Amino acid sequence: MSSARSERGRTGADNGPLTGKVAFVAGASRGIGAAIAQTLAQQGAAVAVAARSEAAGRVAGTIHEVAARIGAAGGRALAVPCDVTREDSVREAVSATVAEFGGIDILVANAGVLWLGPVENTPLKRWQLCLDVNLTGVFLVTREVIPHLRARGGGALVAVTTTGVDMADRGANAYWVSKAAVERLYLGLAADLRPDNIAVNCLSPSRVVLTEGWRASGGGDIPAEMVEPPETMGQAAALLAAQDATGITGTIQRSESLLAEQCPR
Repeated sequence: MSSARSERGRTGADNGPLTGKVAFVAGASRGIGAAIAQTLAQQGAAVAVAARSEAAGRVAGTIHEVAARIGAAGGRALAVPCDVTREDSVREAVSATVAEFGGIDILVANAGVLWLGPVENTPLKRWQLCLDVNLTGVFLVTREVIPHLRARGGGALVAVTTTGVDMADRGANAYWVSKAAVERLYLGLAADLRPDNIAVNCLSPSRVVLTEGWRASGGGDIPAEMVEPPETMGQAAALLAAQDATGITGTIQRSESLLAEQCPR
């Protein structure tokens, strides 16, 4: 684990809407997770950058690189190794975050793997991997942080899902099925955790975000008008991260629609 620190005042982050908050972002070594971690830090949160990627591999991006970028921009970040499919790894990562920053107020459960092949051509190991990372991983990190949010008097849980959940006319695949299950999990949790003043929401891109993982998986070319920059997800996640149970909770949000509604120009 490594920590990136800097004088936050030079970016104005010490006056941001998330000042004094601590965020744990799972799946933050690249793509949407990295953008969310950086945006939360820009808005004042201390951020645990959590993922398995400690060293450069086939897909670009590591937790140390993201934490370093946050520190260089004037924020506070801790690079935390975390395999969301392992209880012990999740527990250690959350404990390290609490030891460094004193607690947790925000969880963004973003860790995920992509498999868009048709069901009849899906190997069992791919199906199981999607469920293990995209669903059980969300369950494990969420279960582990709930007591820490409760101890702080409330907070926010945000799970990153996909618009593919709604595209039943386009068939089925392991990725969409796993994300649909996460949405059901979080809708139920919103009711369970309302008495604890914890907001629980799902967030997906409105369009396709061309992350490093998308490109590595052979996601294919996407028309420019269908592409959404990862920074849009960062801004939308930060808005949901600022909620508690008195605000937005128990919803499934699409990034651009959420920003248009909450931040009209």
